[in-house]
Amino acid sequence: MQRRIGWSRNELLIAFKLYCEIPFGRLHSRNPEIISYAGLVGRTPSALAMKLTNIASLDPLITSTGRKGLTGASAADKVMWNQMQADWEGFAADIEHAEMVLHPSSDGTDMKTLRSIAEPAITDFTGRDRLIQTTARVGQDFFRRTVLSSYNATCCISGLKVPKLLVASHIVPWRFDPKNRLNPQNGLCLSTLHDRVFDLGIITIDEAMNVRLSKRYTSHKDTFFVNAVCAFNGKPIRFPEKFGPSQEFLEYHRSHVFEG
Repeated sequence: MQRRIGWSRNELLIAFKLYCEIPFGRLHSRNPEIISYAGLVGRTPSALAMKLTNIASLDPLITSTGRKGLTGASAADKVMWNQMQADWEGFAADIEHAEMVLHPSSDGTDMKTLRSIAEPAITDFTGRDRLIQTTARVGQDFFRRTVLSSYNATCCISGLKVPKLLVASHIVPWRFDPKNRLNPQNGLCLSTLHDRVFDLGIITIDEAMNVRLSKRYTSHKDTFFVNAVCAFNGKPIRFPEKFGPSQEFLEYHRSHVFEG
């Protein structure tokens, strides 16, 4: 039976985590991941799914396309939405804490079983001690899941849909903007190849959201490079359902990373 009481902060954190990490089209009570997490927060799958669609009504990218979700977002939902937007790193840490409070486990195994999307281990993180490494790993995992969810696990340039070959690529490089390291609006879902050429500044995304190839490579003769990279010059990217890339971050990439 659904409880007729308000949502605690930890329960709301779990709901917001799921909103970030599950594609919009799968925010329904039949989703196995929602069913699993409903037990964690002590709600029915229908109640949790309803909360997620209420959260969707706060997302400008969702509402701008006419998908309004439900209209029952609470004052607490709105406060948490603003907190999330203001501090993504703190938000990711709070989610991890909420999971451990609601479902403590000595080794984290129980929480891992609730995650339905199989993904490769994330090992590209640095730190001065174990605590910093753990925090970075948690944040990277959240960032990856959120970005891939927003793009429905599809490379926004090539259309590749093999999760193990996809990367949550930072628009402004990780080392240059600590505040936005975990902001999904600073992310693009790219294949490993296109992530690399984007990081190197061989390609960028212009103001019209089209791929732009550096002039240094427009006459390249390598057949694979021509087919896999040059062929997308001038083509529009696939736009995400949630957390669209920020024009501010894209402008930084064009000005400071792109080879021109």
